[in-house]
Amino acid sequence: MGELAKEQEMPPKYLENILLQMRRAGLVRGQRGPEGGYVLARPASQISLADVIRAVDGPLANVRGERPEHVGYQGAAQALQQVWIALRASERAILEEVTLEQIAKGELPPRVTELAADPAAWDSHMPV
Repeated sequence: MGELAKEQEMPPKYLENILLQMRRAGLVRGQRGPEGGYVLARPASQISLADVIRAVDGPLANVRGERPEHVGYQGAAQALQQVWIALRASERAILEEVTLEQIAKGELPPRVTELAADPAAWDSHMPV
């Protein structure tokens, strides 16, 4: 774990916390012994980024700490609920498609590489 934390330039305690949350979610399991640490609980090809994010941060696309389907708006802002739900659907479409195996191999799905290839996607101040 220390090597991974160093490689990713993150404090070991921070990584330990992430791994504990992933263990609670059943994504990794602890392995005892001299070669101990954490190992994936199932193949990397079966663990999506959405699985990891949900384990560490909770549900995707919360609005004020609530799921979008539980947040209602009145009057002119009423359509915002649909916007938040559409945002969550878009986020899911990407994050559930990308697996840990693809990340490790650097072989992302074509849809992801196409979206990332758009120069506007890299500018945080420009509409995508």
